[in-house]
Formats: sequence, C-alpha cells, structure tokens
Amino acid sequence: MAQTSARLQATDAIFRPNDKRRIIEHYDLVSPYYRSLWGEHLHHGYWIRGDESKEKAQLQLIEHLARLANVKPGSDILDIGCGFGASSLYLAEHYNARVTGITISSVQVEMAIQAAAAQRLDSKFLLMDAEEMNFQKTFDILWSVESISHYQDRRKFFASAAKLLKPGGSFAITDWFKKENLTREETGKYIEPIEKGMFVELQAMDDYEQFLISNGLRITRREVLNKNCAKTWDLCLDIIKDKDFWALAAKYGTHFVSYLQAFKAMRAGFTSGNFVYGLIVASAQSTALSND
Repeated sequence: MAQTSARLQATDAIFRPNDKRRIIEHYDLVSPYYRSLWGEHLHHGYWIRGDESKEKAQLQLIEHLARLANVKPGSDILDIGCGFGASSLYLAEHYNARVTGITISSVQVEMAIQAAAAQRLDSKFLLMDAEEMNFQKTFDILWSVESISHYQDRRKFFASAAKLLKPGGSFAITDWFKKENLTREETGKYIEPIEKGMFVELQAMDDYEQFLISNGLRITRREVLNKNCAKTWDLCLDIIKDKDFWALAAKYGTHFVSYLQAFKAMRAGFTSGNFVYGLIVASAQSTALSND
C-alpha cells in the first residue's frame, strides 16, 4: 500500500502544471527572448490613466506596491522570484535599498548580475529555490511579484518566509489568483488552460491571506488590480506574433505551444473576471507590540 501511494504521489508530481523542472527549463530557455521582446521587467503593467507606455505602467506597478509596503530609503529587501532583477535594481536605485534577489533560473541569475554591474548597483543575486530559502538574517521587506503561483508547497513557503521578516516589516505580494467558488466548468474553461500553459497552480486570494495570518502576520492591504492590469495581455497578444517565439514552439514542441496559447487564456480570464490579478501586503508584529 505504501509503495502504491508513493508511486501515485510521484505520478501526480510529474503531471502538476507547476512542475519545478519544467519551470526551470522554461525560464532558462525563454528569458533572453522575454527581455528582448517584453523589456527589463518580467511582470504586468499597472495603468492609471490608460495611455501610459508599457514600460511606464510596469514601473507604476513597482511604485504602487512599494508605497503600500512602506518601502523606505535604506530598506533591506529580499526579492523572491526576482526574474532578470529589474525590480530589485529599481528599488536599489530609487530607494537606496539593499536588495537580495533569488530565482531558480541560472540564466536569470546571470542576467541580473550583468544588469547590476552595468548599472553599478550593489545588489546581490542568488540561485536559490524559494521553497528552500536559507538565510542567516532577516529583512525589512519581503517582495514577491508574480512568483508564488509557481510554488508547490505554499504552506511551507509562507511559514519559512514569515521567519525572515523583521518585526514591523512588510511582505509585499502581487500574484495570479482565481476567483472564489468557481464551478468545475468555469475552472476547466478559464483556469486550467492558464495553469497548463503558464506552469502555475492558482489559488484564491483568501488562501494566501490565511497562510499569512496563520504565521502571525497582519493583512494591511488587499486589492484586485484587474482593471489596471488587463491591458498587459492586449500587448502580449501582439508581442507573441513575433516569429521567433513560434520558431521556438516548432523547436521545443507541445509544452511551448501550450504556453503561447495560454496568452489568449490569460486575456479571456481577465475579461471574464475568473482570473484575478491581486495585491496583498501583510506586516509583521512590531517589537513594541510583541513585548506588550
């Protein structure tokens, strides 16, 4: 019985859409193409007026999250799932922050290190699994933009991350979510194509809130940003018309085709409201309160 259970668990892990091996292979492969076609920032834009450039909208997302997370000059920040490192470097430059970025893609680490050197910014980038973080220090800010939905054991992740936050510090998150209480049909139509193509497993915002609260953090802000961020996928649908992406699909097969097809699923998810682009900020109890 135990052997059968182990085989079933192994089989399940192989077919999970957020299989870690596939995620690493994907980002190692496509990161240079992402940067050439999408830009330095590997995340959604946040449109305020609606006519901003993609690049301006992406910076507005960083600024919006930084303001809500109370990022201060000199903050010590851990950027969890840092991508090419562009958000880390923005925080280092504009907030004089001390930033450490981690990612499981060795290609992204090298790209981030090169970008930091080119900009002469003293930020550190490490090849590290966010589900196995190992630091001997704590941080003022934990920063995670569009990364956690890739993780497999979120309960473990949030428990370990909460221990890395200084008293009074903030955990700043934007991520991909699904709407609460979807029917099986809605899930199959709107969510599963995103999960399969984008190597994620989507949860509801309430799930993240419970993980944060159960680890002693207090929710200070929660926002659904669909209205401000949906334009991202109008632009993405134009970008993936680039022949280089489809050449990759021809070379690397069905998984990459599913990824490109998921761009349409993302737009449909935004339009229907069944996909949620959410922001959550939580704070750690301050030393003064903990001593009361």
